[in-house]
Amino acid sequence: MPANTTTVTITDEQKRLFVEQGYFLLERVLPADHLELVRSELGYYMDQIHAEMDRAGTDVMGINHRNSRYFISNKYKETGRLKPYMFSQYMAEICRATLGPDAYLFNEQYVVKAAEKGMKFAWHQDSGYIGHPHRPYLSCWVALDDMSEANGTVYMLPYSRAGGRDRVEHVKEAVSNDLVGYHGSDPGDPVICPAGSIAVFSSTCFHRSGTNTTKTMRRVHLAQYSAEPIMTKEGDKLWGMAEPLLKNGVYVGW
Repeated sequence: MPANTTTVTITDEQKRLFVEQGYFLLERVLPADHLELVRSELGYYMDQIHAEMDRAGTDVMGINHRNSRYFISNKYKETGRLKPYMFSQYMAEICRATLGPDAYLFNEQYVVKAAEKGMKFAWHQDSGYIGHPHRPYLSCWVALDDMSEANGTVYMLPYSRAGGRDRVEHVKEAVSNDLVGYHGSDPGDPVICPAGSIAVFSSTCFHRSGTNTTKTMRRVHLAQYSAEPIMTKEGDKLWGMAEPLLKNGVYVGW
């Protein structure tokens, strides 16, 4: 795919919201060709998973459940087709406004909730899944469908209502195995937005999602970036990836 030169402007108000509350929303920022690209790649990977399930004679493979939920992580190097999107000018601008002059692709994954079956996810910080001290990173939650409370959109809990912005220890929920870090009664703020929008939030911002009660899939791609390579607790290996997007404020792209 040829390079797409679409850029995005992050306002001073959005920068303030990110620092003070942990998140902001960019509506309809994905170019149409990138939105179709990310959807198409998801279909390709889901077909792969279904073929593997067929060969194994099962409907469950790891944390993927046929026609219920799918988590597809760090597969983009298999085809390379997602690179123009994840290493785009607009993603670089989002990173520059939130992380600073250096940014690395840290993790990427699809999260799919199937029609009338998608499970909810408990309150957590993305940093809670790392489990050891690290510099907070950035999550770009990209809506591949129109998002609503009915189809299980994400709910954000602003720092001002969460009681702080630091990473907290999470506990594993017995039935779902979700890690939970917030136990209060605040329902959070639903992200209701059209396809092609991006919820931009810090890895220390609490979020959750509801169930999908509609008759269609709810599809999301999560692209996560760090300001520096994130290492394991021992410091001798990478935790995730460290693919450069910005270096000293300069876009290195794809």
